[in-house]
Amino acid sequence: MASTWTSAFGRACGWLLDRIVHGLSLTRISPNVLTFIGLIINIGAAFFFGHANATNAGRMFLYAGLVIIGAGIFDMVDGRVARRTNKVTVFGAFFDSVIDRYSDVVLFFGLIVYYARVNHFRYVVLVAFVMVTSLMVSYTRARAEALIGSCKVGFMERPERIVLIILGALFNHWGVMAPVLWVLAILSTITVINRITYTYTNTKHMAPLS
Repeated sequence: MASTWTSAFGRACGWLLDRIVHGLSLTRISPNVLTFIGLIINIGAAFFFGHANATNAGRMFLYAGLVIIGAGIFDMVDGRVARRTNKVTVFGAFFDSVIDRYSDVVLFFGLIVYYARVNHFRYVVLVAFVMVTSLMVSYTRARAEALIGSCKVGFMERPERIVLIILGALFNHWGVMAPVLWVLAILSTITVINRITYTYTNTKHMAPLS
């Protein structure tokens, strides 16, 4: 029964996403514009994080979580719209990757502002560390793939990070964001180390680059 409900829900979500992609394709909007809109929406989420305080944090974090979900829709459809409208380009993939990094940074920056406002210095440092390790997860993959072609090892990719941040935001009324940040810090670090060792293993017999 659970499997049936799960399958039905998955099909419904897939149908809805396809309808959204179809509608956006008819507008002839550039996929790069959709990517940029996602960044703007994430800036809105960062605004909610940054304007939270000790008395309204539960509500502001809830708003931020809902806004991030909205941004995620644009993150899911931009590539699909590009394929549907035959607008897939090398620059589009590059632009999407760059904007994703900005989206990550603005969310963490909003959290840094919040923890600074409520005088939780330890969590200011923790969020800054998570922000750096998140960027390094992406950088190590990009740099490794320039050398060895593929480096998809490790768990904490961007979708997993976003899901955890959404959960932390939606349920921060019960203090969920704090453990989420620790999980992100640990798993992102493990992923970076995993990619470094994987790249080392796959390059130690290669000739030095000229």
